[in-house]
Amino acid sequence: MDFVVGLPRTSRGVDSIWVIVDRLTKSAHFLPVHTTFSAERLARIYIREELGTRVHLSTAFHPQTDGQSERTIQVLEDMLRACVMDFGGQWDQFLPLVEFAYNNSYHFSIQMAPFEALYGRRCRFPVGWFESTEPRPRGTDLLQEALD
Repeated sequence: MDFVVGLPRTSRGVDSIWVIVDRLTKSAHFLPVHTTFSAERLARIYIREELGTRVHLSTAFHPQTDGQSERTIQVLEDMLRACVMDFGGQWDQFLPLVEFAYNNSYHFSIQMAPFEALYGRRCRFPVGWFESTEPRPRGTDLLQEALD
């Protein structure tokens, strides 16, 4: 868990990103937050309430204590920089898309995407979710077509 601070303030007033990384699957969750939030208190409350466990925070500005979060933040910042022109200063609205892209990209250390490690299957991308206006052939029709 770590924070990306010093980002341009959006219309919703957020100027930081709370980065939460699962060390096993490498999946990450990016939450837009205000810098006025107490990071330590938020983290302790969130973990205690949701998971019933204690959290051990790494020291700020000592990346060697939390290498996984630091690497994730580096990738997150690269992704945001690559898209910042299209976001028009509203990066917080597009953070879920950046998270989706991150969690569905291949990670060498686990030999798969974090989504696949977490759910045991590959993610169905939105490109395949649209409905065609043409009627879909049924399985028996496809089989008959292949045999002909």
